[in-house]
Amino acid sequence: MRPSSSPSDGLLGRLSGDPAVDAELTDRALLQAMLDAEAALVAAAADRGVVPRSAADAIVAQCRADRYDPVALGRAGENAGNPVVPLVRALTEAVPQAARAWVHLGATSQDIIDTALVLVAVRAAGPLLGHLDVAAAAAARLAAAHRDTVMVGRTLGQQAAPTTFGLKAAGWLVALGEAGDRLRQVRAALPAQLGGAVGTLAALGPAGPAIADGYAERLGLAASPLPWHTRRQPLLDLATALGGLLAASGKVAVDVGLLAQTEVGEAAEGGAGRGGSSAMPHKRNPVDSVLVTSAARRGPGLVATLLTGAVQEHERATGAWHAEWEPLLDLLHLAGGAAARTARMLDGLRVDPERMRANLDASGGLVLAEAVTARLARALGRSAAHDAVARAARQPAFRDALRADPEVRAHLSEPEIGEALDPHGWLGSAGLFVDRALAAYRTEVAS
Repeated sequence: MRPSSSPSDGLLGRLSGDPAVDAELTDRALLQAMLDAEAALVAAAADRGVVPRSAADAIVAQCRADRYDPVALGRAGENAGNPVVPLVRALTEAVPQAARAWVHLGATSQDIIDTALVLVAVRAAGPLLGHLDVAAAAAARLAAAHRDTVMVGRTLGQQAAPTTFGLKAAGWLVALGEAGDRLRQVRAALPAQLGGAVGTLAALGPAGPAIADGYAERLGLAASPLPWHTRRQPLLDLATALGGLLAASGKVAVDVGLLAQTEVGEAAEGGAGRGGSSAMPHKRNPVDSVLVTSAARRGPGLVATLLTGAVQEHERATGAWHAEWEPLLDLLHLAGGAAARTARMLDGLRVDPERMRANLDASGGLVLAEAVTARLARALGRSAAHDAVARAARQPAFRDALRADPEVRAHLSEPEIGEALDPHGWLGSAGLFVDRALAAYRTEVAS
């Protein structure tokens, strides 16, 4: 059950959310969004001469959330299956007798809830994207500062070949930027919903389409060419954008957590007093990494609920659109928390280049086996070169085994083996890729 206050105010909510984002997700914020929809509807109808202006003004004046009790509306909503029915009743009772006939004119409950959820998402996306921008800026600083900091690249959980920490950070930067761009695009395209009972706007007569356009304009939302009661692509776009954001931030969090492992020790989260254990005084856990990873693990199930609910029957669905409400709000809550924690995690990240180099050197040159193979392949062919290097790799000391292998020494001199085992000589286009990522980021920021 969602709390009536901010999701961040609960015992667990602060561990997954962010106060600035969650302030837009409270029951009162959702209620205000519903009332904003009612106010925009009657004002747009008055603009087209369908509702008397005096009646519209009287109704708009009562569309303030502090005049209603969201808990009472929620309880009353159980009888109707949604809270709009009791809200319309309460709003009607609050306005003068002469204005009551015009409350909720031409709308159905789904129009108000769909539009309110869109409004809440648009509003919550403001601080959410702000956190994501901070995270991207921190990733860009790390990429620039460590463009040429060599480290072990790891694949399938094993040490593989040299890379740079700058390239790793550049990958974070690009992923966070793509997630932010996608969410911005979706946010700008989110439409208002107004279709009436079966999507025909019959109750508004010939003025219906014009009122729907004016309604969207007053709310600052996109206008839809027709109602989307059972065409749920707008909410699917939002859900998948939020899911993508959680995945991008989760990738960063998992990497940081692995780099912070005691046996690795190549990076650590900053922040004094954070990461303590209830049992082990010596521990300093990567708590932001843990919490962002937790949020990222929860995201796919919520996105799946929206995707499942999108297959809807006829003109208005039975339960499918009801199933969207809380998962969508939960996705916004989790994405907000993940973006905020990723920003803090990257902004305070402590990087240890010396430990990175020590871990790389501890392989005894094995992580340069591919480089040696490439040099030998010019003379032996790839398969024979691979077999020769693999033979050396099975020995206790890889570097010494290469020097002692007659087939290797027949084609590679001592200096050439040394050059092949220099990690700086096997970084490929890492630096170029970092430069590209930073150039694209700077262009985006400047535009």
